[in-house]
Amino acid sequence: MKTELDLGLAHVVETLVAPGGMLALGTHRQFGRDLPMIATAPSNLAHFFAHFCTQHGDREFLVDSDVRLTFAQALAAAQTAAGGLIAGYGIKPGDRVGIAARNSGNWVVAYMAVLMAGGIAVLLNGWWSGEELADGIALVDCALVLADRQRAERLSSHPSRALVLVIDHDVAPAIGLAVLNAKGGDAGVALPDLGGDDPATVLFTSGSTGMSKGAVSTHRAVVQATFNYLAQTLAALGVLTSRGQAPDPAQQPCALVNVPLFHVTGEVPVLLQSFAMGRKLVIMPRWDAVRAMELIEREHVTYFVGVPLMSFEIATHPDHAKYDLSSCVTFAAGGAPRPLDHVERIRRELPHAFPILGYGLTETNAIGCGNINENYMAKPGSTGVASPPLVDLAILNDAGAALPQGQVGEVSIRSVGNFTGYWNNPEATAAAIMPDGYFRTGDLGYIDEDGYLFIVDRKKDIIIRGGENISCIEVESAIYAHPAIAEASVFGLPHDLYGEVPAAVYLAKPGSGLDAEALRAFLCEHIAPFKIPVQFWPVDEPLPRLGTEKVDKRALREKYQREWVATGK
Repeated sequence: MKTELDLGLAHVVETLVAPGGMLALGTHRQFGRDLPMIATAPSNLAHFFAHFCTQHGDREFLVDSDVRLTFAQALAAAQTAAGGLIAGYGIKPGDRVGIAARNSGNWVVAYMAVLMAGGIAVLLNGWWSGEELADGIALVDCALVLADRQRAERLSSHPSRALVLVIDHDVAPAIGLAVLNAKGGDAGVALPDLGGDDPATVLFTSGSTGMSKGAVSTHRAVVQATFNYLAQTLAALGVLTSRGQAPDPAQQPCALVNVPLFHVTGEVPVLLQSFAMGRKLVIMPRWDAVRAMELIEREHVTYFVGVPLMSFEIATHPDHAKYDLSSCVTFAAGGAPRPLDHVERIRRELPHAFPILGYGLTETNAIGCGNINENYMAKPGSTGVASPPLVDLAILNDAGAALPQGQVGEVSIRSVGNFTGYWNNPEATAAAIMPDGYFRTGDLGYIDEDGYLFIVDRKKDIIIRGGENISCIEVESAIYAHPAIAEASVFGLPHDLYGEVPAAVYLAKPGSGLDAEALRAFLCEHIAPFKIPVQFWPVDEPLPRLGTEKVDKRALREKYQREWVATGK
């Protein structure tokens, strides 16, 4: 049964996208069909930047340590840098320009400049090693790479054909990005005309199944995905206004940026949506819970987004009551499901705020599903409903046929915001994108009677023990419910009798003294015996993670499978 919030959100979205509405719909012909498209959106990101930076001109946009820039100042700096890229370095439409740097105001301006110059912004993972960075640069054949000093040093021992320009943080763009104009060019250089079909970005997949792939998106796809997020934000604001709970319209929205801008969550819903909303971004170079609370108080942050552990760390920090966090009414998470007890704890410890959850992928430019406020509290195990007005969500079987409500299959998403394919990898592209346009996510899930998506597991990550399917996520959630658990990962091990059996690696909280037998006894109270891991490996350091902050389960499974086989289990 649809909730009052569901109905309210749907009504506002319907009004927004109606003919003559703020986000009136049109169509775009793709995959042999007419896909819904927000007709009022700019056709490319250069126009998008120019429009919204002019509209919000004198509003503060970027707060990065002691550097503060308005929207107008950011646009002016980007125009100058774009002129240098064109006149000084010969960048032309379609050239790939890598950005390898940590979060900063100058990262944002550089990103804008590359796109305004007509280049394809290649967002290199700032946590990669020099070898991985070099591989990414070579994969898409970057002509130029804008790297901060730390990443440039990593690249120095891995020669490539790309020219590496070193940029600086913690200074104004005129200083930090001065190298972009070192060979000439300024704001007076004519910028190219770009169309919606022109490629705009390359983002890299997490690499959990092998070498990273470069997901290519057009200007249309990125802008449309951003506007789909804008529709969700305006719908939520409309419902809150009708309830008399809307924030003061005189207060500028403000987000704390502690997710990497080189990942799709940082790029689209956080960064790009902020242009459209006139939202201030407060940039954190590295995560620290105390520093986050200081910035929330000082800058009147209204929106927090990060991996689930971040908001939980704030909610459970012994000093969180010492800070005025009342401005921050939303604690969003993505990249991994929240353990169910985290949802309740955040709401209890921060009663003025709601936790929310989003589900999207690099290949969908972050749009997919969302579960917010009281709906999330009611269904904390769900990633929410398909995000209107653009997302078409389906559960498909292996043959690509749609499955009925309630049946588990592969979660698949179709929208004008989807990527066009993997760079120079037609085989992977054909495997991921159905002829009718659905992107096969590799996640297994089902849609309940109310339209809410529940992710069961990764397609290749279900343990089949003697014919019984075991969801790794379900077992991990049960382990996380133990108050002494900091991190855990569950995977399958080969077994002569059952084919596979579950195993777990876990990190206990300092001083807890949690041993395997105590954890096993705890699980016996909560899940069926066949789901309980036959082997527990305690570790004393954080679990390895991919660039998206997801646990690198593949590496863990390979390591412990070797140990398991070697011991003759």
